[in-house]
Amino acid sequence: MNDKKREVARQFIEAIPHSRALGMVLDAIGDGSAVISMPYDERLVGDPQTGVIHGGAVSALMDTCGGAAVMSHPSGPIGTATIDLRIDYMRPARPGDRLTARAECYHVTRSVAFVRATAHDEDDDRPVATATGAFTLDRPAEDKA
Repeated sequence: MNDKKREVARQFIEAIPHSRALGMVLDAIGDGSAVISMPYDERLVGDPQTGVIHGGAVSALMDTCGGAAVMSHPSGPIGTATIDLRIDYMRPARPGDRLTARAECYHVTRSVAFVRATAHDEDDDRPVATATGAFTLDRPAEDKA
């Protein structure tokens, strides 16, 4: 993946206010794949008794990572938006652990990209959640004809 496209993807993530508020970091990006992580933050706890991060924060992480995977796809989209995102929560993330999402854009049509993603805490063997999604593709004007 070229450096310009990597920088565009990084700017895409940094431009989303909730990504900044959640402390998301682009760890890796490639041709149709992305890895984004987010530190544990007590402000994001959904259950004060257990210290478990709210599912909405996990969802936002996976959605953003899916969008980044689409933006990095070799087909060259210049923008994307989530059409549909199905998330299956497998277990609560361990309090104190950094969360990492990995997404792959595995199929692209003329107007829709399809993505698979997983989220893990520091236990890589057991996912916190998995997701499948569909995202719009905004292409440069010359590609739309």
